[in-house]
This record gives sequence, structure tokens and C-alpha cells, in this order.
Amino acid sequence: MIMDRNGTHSWSFLTNHARVLLAIAYDPAIRLREIGDAVGITERAVHRIVGELTAAGYISRERLGRRNRYTINSHLPLPDPLARGQRVGHLLAVLAGQGSPAARVDPADIYETSQS
Repeated sequence: MIMDRNGTHSWSFLTNHARVLLAIAYDPAIRLREIGDAVGITERAVHRIVGELTAAGYISRERLGRRNRYTINSHLPLPDPLARGQRVGHLLAVLAGQGSPAARVDPADIYETSQS
């Protein structure tokens, strides 16, 4: 369950992990707070998810001064037995539209789109 901007609970086809990954695909230098705002979860939850994605090898972090820059390892398979051989890059390309994981999608639309 997720909470929409009106404070009511709703459901989504995408997990918070997928939504965080999509926000990073849009802006590799995005701050955790900004991801939380876009996805509709707390910064603490984003920190946990980014840590899990990093530990699993789906993203890597590079420290640039006081900021992080993330790289998505799009060649890795989706961690879902039902996805049968699909890769992270395939999912991001579909979700971002226009065939590119970094296609211009407003991070706020990640939340809005998942509510429709």
C-alpha cells in the first residue's frame, strides 16, 4: 500500500523499489529527499531502498563532493521469477517511454502516474 497526496491509502502496480529506480534513471544526481517527495515515501525509506538496490548490484554510487551520483546497471535481470529473463533496462525503457532509461520523465509523474 502507498499513501497518495491526499493522505488516503492506495495501491500501485510498481513497487517502491521500481519507482525509486525510475527516479534515479531520470536524474542520476537526485537527492534522497527529492526521491521521497516524488515517490511519496519517507527519506528514511528511500535510504533503505537505495541501500538494498546498491547491495544487490542494481545501482552503484559515486560520491561527488557532498552529493551522490548513481549509475543503474541496466544489464542485470529483474529479480522476479515472472519476468523471465527481462532486464532492468527493459523495464526502465518501458516506464520512461521513448526507449531510454533516462528519457525525460518528471519525477513527480512517477507518483502521479502510479496513482492513475
